[in-house]
Amino acid sequence: MVIPASMYFLFSPMLVVLTGLLAERTGQPKLRDVVAVLVSALGVVFAWTLYNALQAAPDNILVFSLGGGPPLGASFEIDLMGMFMAFSATILGFFATVYSYNYMEHDTRLTEYYTLLSALVVGMLGVAFAGDFFTLFIFWELMGIASYALVSFRKNLPGPIEAGFKYMIMGSVGSTVLFFGIALVYGITGTLNFAQVSTVIHGQPMNLWYYLIFALFVIGFGVKSAIVPMHTWLPDAHPEAPSPISAMLSGVLIETGLYALTRVLFILFEPSFFKLTIAVFAALTMTLGNMMALRQDDVKRMLAYSSIAQIGYMLIGVSTGLTYGLMGTLLHILNHSLMKGLAFLSIGSVVYATGTRDINKLQGVGKMMPFTTLAVIVSFLGLGGVPGTNGFISKFILFNAALGAGMLILAILGVLNSALSMVYYLRVIMVLLSGEAEEGMTAKEAPILMVGVTLVMAVLIIVLGLYPSPAVGIASRASEALIDNISKYIGVILS
Repeated sequence: MVIPASMYFLFSPMLVVLTGLLAERTGQPKLRDVVAVLVSALGVVFAWTLYNALQAAPDNILVFSLGGGPPLGASFEIDLMGMFMAFSATILGFFATVYSYNYMEHDTRLTEYYTLLSALVVGMLGVAFAGDFFTLFIFWELMGIASYALVSFRKNLPGPIEAGFKYMIMGSVGSTVLFFGIALVYGITGTLNFAQVSTVIHGQPMNLWYYLIFALFVIGFGVKSAIVPMHTWLPDAHPEAPSPISAMLSGVLIETGLYALTRVLFILFEPSFFKLTIAVFAALTMTLGNMMALRQDDVKRMLAYSSIAQIGYMLIGVSTGLTYGLMGTLLHILNHSLMKGLAFLSIGSVVYATGTRDINKLQGVGKMMPFTTLAVIVSFLGLGGVPGTNGFISKFILFNAALGAGMLILAILGVLNSALSMVYYLRVIMVLLSGEAEEGMTAKEAPILMVGVTLVMAVLIIVLGLYPSPAVGIASRASEALIDNISKYIGVILS
């Protein structure tokens, strides 16, 4: 009974809020912060424990049903693809929580903050492990509500309130569209269980209802994934959120939306049905994201547009319809969680020390913050796909998969966009390292925990760039679990 014993993560927000209330009553606020860090660390342990159990399970699939089996019972159906997403969410969640220990110490309402951060991770894990549309939608909404509140956490400022409201409106519309898609699936199949739905729809001749379901799911999941043209909330929301939350949103939340879209597409439809459409979205998303990032003077807004472009790269792998392409997508999800998480956290340290997000005002600051600047450089080189970083490995696989699928134009666009992205990354690096700081500009290294987190993440980016075999191996098996072994998946669920 590994799964029920491991489902503590469902209750981790409750543990954080109870500890927070106790800490406030006893006048020991750091107790709350320490417990929040420990809970996030246990999330990583939970993922590792579940992964080991999955290794020993028949066909590498674990099933846990609530309220009976399909078609009515809610269920967690955990395979290697879901585990890959779980590792990305829990690892970055741990880094963000540790970083928050110092970064958020001057804020109030931290019990709410850590509770919402824990709920955000729980929501992403629930989406990753959902075995039916009902369970997926419940955790999708938990993830959304927590992220809306975290974006607007600093409610005394107008910027976060406006960004959070815009995000909530667009996210709610996306969820409503997604709900209609789920309703249509239930109306056609009489079930919400992924395996049962797949046996009814997958491989069938397309008709008007299937085209409508496809469109609703692309829009519903596409809003949260920030796929162009459904991306407009992201450039406002990510810069206004606290930097640890920006890291979570760009590093793993939008990828969770992409994960959900990918799983649903491959479960319901043949790749030949959606390849061209997803390829067009990939080209638009990475190109517009990079072009808009070039125009930004707000460094966090620049990183937000960069995240949109990175989603475009990930869509390349989905559009190929190949196991190899999906492997590249999953690997880039993990790599991007580290690279973009590090970018937002290290830039967050710069903003923390200088009080500005304006790139033009950061002249020479890198000399005052050498360790943080080193982390910034590593993250930017990774995002640009420079050899020796993990970003190079996953981009190489994605572009190579596009070539293998006969999508030469998409591969060329990917390479050109990667080169284009280095323009704005190098701009920030040059500003940080060149010249003298503005008169009156004072900055020093961030507190040791914040610097320590960023340096550890920088080391991971280099290690996974020089020794990618473990991550590539898991990503390969995860992609096979969805594409090559879908019949095994269905058989285990329905047995």
